[in-house]
Amino acid sequence: MAGAASRPRTAGSARERRRLPLPVRLLAMLCAFTFMVAFAVVLARLTLQPSPASEALTHTNLHPGRSLRAYLDQPELRDAVRQIGGNILLGVPFGVLVPVVAPRTRGILRVLLLTAVVMLLVEFAQGALVTGRAFDIDDVILNTAGALIGYLLLGRRLSRVVHARGPRGGRAGRKPAPGKS
Repeated sequence: MAGAASRPRTAGSARERRRLPLPVRLLAMLCAFTFMVAFAVVLARLTLQPSPASEALTHTNLHPGRSLRAYLDQPELRDAVRQIGGNILLGVPFGVLVPVVAPRTRGILRVLLLTAVVMLLVEFAQGALVTGRAFDIDDVILNTAGALIGYLLLGRRLSRVVHARGPRGGRAGRKPAPGKS
């Protein structure tokens, strides 16, 4: 405790981070944007590709947990892991890349809300437009959980590095307004 009291402390030092040079920040954002576009292409191919052979097997699921129970009731654990794990993995890139590409989406609630909205739109498109595919609320939940994992493991840190706030002129660093002291 005595060691902490003897260290000099600047205003806001715990929250301030050194800013990356602008070219490095722009390159990081460009790379994240490129990966986001690639992710969107993969997402579209995986979710919006017709599956006529599955048409008789598909059904809309509006009850959270129903599909999860069906996955877990399958005789092969590998099939359940592939279904559940695949849906979780599909959301991870979203949680990593969104806060880097769009700094205003930083924050756990914003990332979760944006992911849920995007995944709901994908599921609606699947159910309404794609043969052999159906809307499944459990897919939205699993994708959003994957985004949460991606955000907590990497997205939050990457976003803080790329979009670090510069030094602030807090009360201690500000000059008083003219005529006031």
